Amino acid sequence: MNETIHLMRRHRSIRQFASTPVSEEQLELMLSAAQAASTSSNIQAYSVVGVRSEAGRSRLAELTGNQKHVAQAPLFLVWCADLNRLQTAAGLGGGQPDFELTRNTEAFIMATVDTALAAQNAAVAAESLGLGIVYIGGIRNRPREVSDLLRLPSLVYPLFGMCVGVPDQQPDQRPRLPLSVVYHEEAYSDAGFAQGIADYDAIMAEYYAKRAGGGRTTAWSKEMNARFRPEQLRPHMRGFLESQGFKLD
Repeated sequence: MNETIHLMRRHRSIRQFASTPVSEEQLELMLSAAQAASTSSNIQAYSVVGVRSEAGRSRLAELTGNQKHVAQAPLFLVWCADLNRLQTAAGLGGGQPDFELTRNTEAFIMATVDTALAAQNAAVAAESLGLGIVYIGGIRNRPREVSDLLRLPSLVYPLFGMCVGVPDQQPDQRPRLPLSVVYHEEAYSDAGFAQGIADYDAIMAEYYAKRAGGGRTTAWSKEMNARFRPEQLRPHMRGFLESQGFKLD
């Protein structure tokens, strides 16, 4: 196994950080790695907003569900899917003023995927520099207020946040699903899902019991049942996206 794969396989989400700042050089290396990620048709449809100020991080911690690590991490990055820049580029390139990005579901998907690919490159780069990260999906809890705080224009939406800093903890690595239920040879098959999920439930129950000192033995399948109930799925997101100019019919 080479060092790159070893680095990627030992990833852990970090939620406790030292007070050591993330240097400008480290940030630039992370962002240059992000920009080297694959991008659909070279559209590069993402923007990143870095927040270092204590006031900004504290407010974002509140907006993401009072997650204290958002306020504690010395750097918080908000990764945004950005079609606004494409709209501008189309105009400069001689396109029509009503360039139809607002109703283009494919463009929305491309921007979302581009943002995620760039962010993951940045995460790997950060970890190679001795930093730790954790993604913050809670940035979508109150996306209107996040957008107002960061002054995001139409056709830009905050996809997720990322805490970055020097780790002040070394948590156990969370087990992943068995490869047998993830990889499909030649054609998709769910024939082994029941057994594979049952095996993973047992692994995760043991992991949680160890992490919580025996106080938690939740199976993964029960977690997923709770996680994907309608009230947990941020039903406000469609209305928010429409308010940002995305008309996804």
